[in-house]
Amino acid sequence: MNDFPIHLLPSSYSCIPISWHPAHRKTDVFTTTMLHGGSRISKLLQSRISLSFNVPHRFLIKFEFSSLFQAKGLNTLDEESVEFLPWLERKAGAKISSVLSIGKSPHGRSLFASENIQSGDCILKVPYSVQITPDNLLPKIKALLSDKIETISKLAVILLVEQKMDQDSRWGPYICCLPRHGEIHSTIFWSEYELDMIHQSSVYQETLNQKAKIEKDFAAVVPDLQQFPDLESITLQDFMCAYFSVTSRAWESPKGLSLIPFTDFMNHDGVSKSIVLFDDDKKLSEVIADRNYAPGEEVLINYGKLPNASLLLDFGFTLPYNIHDQVEIQLNIPYDDILHEKKLELLQHLTPKIKDAIGRNCSEDTFIIKLNPTSTMSKTLGHKSKEVRSPQGKGKGLPQALRAFARVLCCSSPQELSDLAMEAEQIDGRLARRPLKDSRREFKAHQMLSSHITNSMQKYDAAIKSLALVNSPSTSNTFALRRQMALDLLTGELRVLRSASAWLKNYCVVLKSTINYPSH
Repeated sequence: MNDFPIHLLPSSYSCIPISWHPAHRKTDVFTTTMLHGGSRISKLLQSRISLSFNVPHRFLIKFEFSSLFQAKGLNTLDEESVEFLPWLERKAGAKISSVLSIGKSPHGRSLFASENIQSGDCILKVPYSVQITPDNLLPKIKALLSDKIETISKLAVILLVEQKMDQDSRWGPYICCLPRHGEIHSTIFWSEYELDMIHQSSVYQETLNQKAKIEKDFAAVVPDLQQFPDLESITLQDFMCAYFSVTSRAWESPKGLSLIPFTDFMNHDGVSKSIVLFDDDKKLSEVIADRNYAPGEEVLINYGKLPNASLLLDFGFTLPYNIHDQVEIQLNIPYDDILHEKKLELLQHLTPKIKDAIGRNCSEDTFIIKLNPTSTMSKTLGHKSKEVRSPQGKGKGLPQALRAFARVLCCSSPQELSDLAMEAEQIDGRLARRPLKDSRREFKAHQMLSSHITNSMQKYDAAIKSLALVNSPSTSNTFALRRQMALDLLTGELRVLRSASAWLKNYCVVLKSTINYPSH
């Protein structure tokens, strides 16, 4: 068995069933009339260019539930959660699921089918009244917090306050189920020594940005918290754990940002087709099964089509083979380029803002390459084979913005730049999106890209090989687990680079065959 299982969260991520009305209701899993689909927020949080960010409302987003394997024989009693369901029933004033039960698998607390479930069954329901939102802030604390404090920080404060209240907490059983510091493997909790293992990946810098963001938010709430004697002892580490619990578990719903003490405990599976719905009329959230389940099968949730970069930073786990992997590369205009200023000005004025695969703005020299599924199934890996595509998923090959940037870089005269600008104005304003008329220049631009990607591949390959030489600074299993996660991350991004390299080589071969060299 691998150090970290395919498709599953580490044991610190628990599974608790969601309550529902006793009467089963068959529902078309693709019907969203009068209902809103909810989305996890963590995939939208990190920005590559700014430490400030907003969480947009996104409705009608599909979420997916499935089982990866028959869990019979693995579902053992979770003694720590025996009192959780009765507590939740009393708090919700409703019967908790009649078809789901809490158990433990090798991956920790999990959710299992306790009886046969049919596709279309409504298996989970959780009233809005037992969802945690900023409205749950104690009035005396809410009155002190500045309006500039973001929703994520407010939810983190709620968790910290409830934790400090201990036995008097209104949410005690839920707070006790949240992972503690040593159980979290997001890179924001990695040591400098561990973080250096992924220095080659953009996740390294994104981790530093996220930690700086959390430190800034903590500094903003500390003066208010210090006015309460019981909260004076809250540390940055405490705040980071609570902050992570929010960003990795909260959902964007019609009510805004919410922690839902059922859905957020489900483990991850990236291949199913169910949805989680928010019913504003009934004031509840519900989950519809997308397939049949036999008793004893584990029910999982899909966090979205996320690459390992997002899964590791936002949730603290990776997949050994992630079909949604992507890689970030950067190109720069050399300072010794005599046309440096002209090229920079042209790119800034005529190139649309570049966005990555999940809509985050990137700097003008940052590009995201990701894979594109084809209809061919890989017999050896059991996954759809993939090739490179643009971040928006349109067409095949490398992102058009990346190829356009390369065409601008390879211009050697002011006239060539002027021709590109004129062509852009005549079409749709987008710069250098068409192949250059001069095949030699088009070949040169893509050869430059090929060399850049080959160089990146060599660095990734060296980083992966160095992981085998890294020694654990302690005797705990934590380092070995994180080293495996680093390997999954780097291997996936290298796989994308190799796919991009193959595409470029094929394109250059075709281009070279069209070039008419002068005869001697």
